[in-house]
Amino acid sequence: MAWVFLFLAGVFEIGWALGLKQTEGFTRLVPSVLTAGCMVVSLGLLGLALRTLPLGTAYAIWTGIGTVGTVIAGMAIHGEPANALRLGCITLIVAGIVGLKLAPGQ
Repeated sequence: MAWVFLFLAGVFEIGWALGLKQTEGFTRLVPSVLTAGCMVVSLGLLGLALRTLPLGTAYAIWTGIGTVGTVIAGMAIHGEPANALRLGCITLIVAGIVGLKLAPGQ
């Protein structure tokens, strides 16, 4: 169950990262409340995952999910560039996430 919590924590991290742009410096109420809610849920789920997962592994995977998801969403939603170098770097992050998941002792 810890891996499910960790995955969902990463998804909510994507939500708050995307939400930050919409808050316009926390001057817009609804996006600010939703972003803060995503932050709380993300950290809460990360805390639940850390009950059984190693700190370094969980934190790296959490930030990796957030990073990859936010970059892909930025490309899809905000028209950020999707060139070969960026896509290659995303692939390396995903490889690191998978490697940490598959490492012995996890």
